Amino acid sequence: MARAISSCVHCGFCLPACPTYRVLGEEMDSPRGRILLMKQALEGTLPIAEAMPYVDRCLGCLACETACPSGVRYRELVVPFRARAEARTRTGVERLMRSLMLATLERPWRFRLAARIGKAVKPLAASMPATLGAMLALLPDSIPPSTSLAAVVPAVGQRRARVALLAGCVQQVLRPSINAATCRLLSANGVEVVIPREQGCCGALALHTGLEARAERLAARNRRAFPADVDAIVTNAAGCGSALKDDRALPAPPRDVAEFLDALGLRMPLALSRPATVAYQDACHLAHGQGVRAAPRRLLRQVEGLTLAELADDLCCGSAGLYNLEHPDTAATLGRQKADAIRATGASIAVSGNIGCLTQLESHLAGGGAAIAVQHTIELLDSAYSAR
Repeated sequence: MARAISSCVHCGFCLPACPTYRVLGEEMDSPRGRILLMKQALEGTLPIAEAMPYVDRCLGCLACETACPSGVRYRELVVPFRARAEARTRTGVERLMRSLMLATLERPWRFRLAARIGKAVKPLAASMPATLGAMLALLPDSIPPSTSLAAVVPAVGQRRARVALLAGCVQQVLRPSINAATCRLLSANGVEVVIPREQGCCGALALHTGLEARAERLAARNRRAFPADVDAIVTNAAGCGSALKDDRALPAPPRDVAEFLDALGLRMPLALSRPATVAYQDACHLAHGQGVRAAPRRLLRQVEGLTLAELADDLCCGSAGLYNLEHPDTAATLGRQKADAIRATGASIAVSGNIGCLTQLESHLAGGGAAIAVQHTIELLDSAYSAR
């Protein structure tokens, strides 16, 4: 934490990159301002409770790290600071509510049950407290049926690699098609996919909210579950991948699925069934958290009939773990801005590499004129294989 603070020279390059500064316009809602507040709180010259409202409003998108010329590792400050503040500044009710939300989201069967109940009461969302209303508003109109993944998906043809797949939590409920497409695409490219039954939540949701002990328990479980005799642990959710890459004790190197496939090389041509303009939205924890920007674009440009459109602004879409539940107004503003940026490209399909982004985009692109389909990058690539 001290290293991150001392690295900041308060130059201000982070200000235009910070979504909360852009929306709220307050210095204390910028990375530079938050670093100063956290420094004062750690030195004891400012009560930690006075710093927390501004630290809480941080999305943790890490765009400031990309923009920073001094190489400030902002993640090494904000996550442990939130952990330090958790027991000191949260009320018992706040800690209980956050624990209940995490306990629900971390277990697919619990989240599926909650989502079904939420769907039934969704028409009442406007009359409910802000957090509950925001949660209901993000639920899709229909919940896909539950599916199960095979323990091993064999490679098609000569095996080129062997990987383990992180199945995820929320994604298994809201969009199980992503895991299915990931397995098909990897298999078609000669990759054997192992899906360990003992795995669970990676702990990213807890980690990014400052619950380090909870996150560590979940991460330790997965370290035991994943095999060491694989070329990589593959993830198709940017937030999960960012947390995995910060874990130095995993038995195999973690890789985003687009990153892995780009390095491996696609061995068959891809083509869309009909030409389409596709807008690619950088998931923050893929672009900033992992530094993976070029790989998804290279894969998409290999698809015949696909015209790749870039957004005018890569600001966060407003989905960041529990953020759009705890700060629904700011999240909604960012979601609307992102939807407008996608519409401005004239694209008929929007793609991204994170389930939170997909949920946010679907919510804010709905009912805005011409229909724009929202897909995971791997879903689109998988459909291009099917259509070839």
